[in-house]
Amino acid sequence: MKYLDLAFANPAHNLACDEALLELIETGQVKDEILRVWEPAQYFVVLGHANARRAEVNLFACKEDRITILRRMSGGGAVLQGPGCFNYSLVLNGAAHRFRTVREGFRHVLERHRNMIQTLTGLEVALEGISDLAIDARKFSGNAQYRKSRALLIHGTFLLDFDLSLIGRYLQLPSKQPAYRQNRSHLEFLTKLPVRSAELRERLQESWSARTALDKIPIDRIDMLVQQRYGGKEWSEKF
Repeated sequence: MKYLDLAFANPAHNLACDEALLELIETGQVKDEILRVWEPAQYFVVLGHANARRAEVNLFACKEDRITILRRMSGGGAVLQGPGCFNYSLVLNGAAHRFRTVREGFRHVLERHRNMIQTLTGLEVALEGISDLAIDARKFSGNAQYRKSRALLIHGTFLLDFDLSLIGRYLQLPSKQPAYRQNRSHLEFLTKLPVRSAELRERLQESWSARTALDKIPIDRIDMLVQQRYGGKEWSEKF
């Protein structure tokens, strides 16, 4: 598996990068699977592909604090990105894995991450809902998925040294909730991992045997996707 540690200053470029990497595998330009990690330097909101802005986001607070609202191509709920939110993206070969369902894809990734975090922290980690990792029924990792014909993207977050109090300011309670949430507030529902980002990077590389650097970074395609989609209101405000 190839490894890429790359964060862009422009939040929209970080979303476009995942799609551009997915295209590399889909079109056969890169034969190996890819693990990317990145951490944002600023706060911004990311909607799931089908999320309605008004239902998921406190638009007034975001406007008042100049928090950018973007939309990703994968499903799932809205998230607040920012310092202390560690992101990973796995671009996998769909033909090699042949996951029959979305749940199978998540389980392939999240069981490995569950074992990794348990070994690293000594804490009991549970796979909750279809795509969450939690400790004592409090979520620290949310994940989403997007499939093409030959490749699939599974990406998500780990809450590390993140200011959880900000989430309730910028995000509404989600319109769709896993049963284990039980309508808890963001502060009651979420928790942080007692792990340093450098250590998490190392463990992810070990878990996925991702030691060879990706040398084909599609910068031109990333720029184009920002211009055509991720950087524009037509995409971010479509719902």
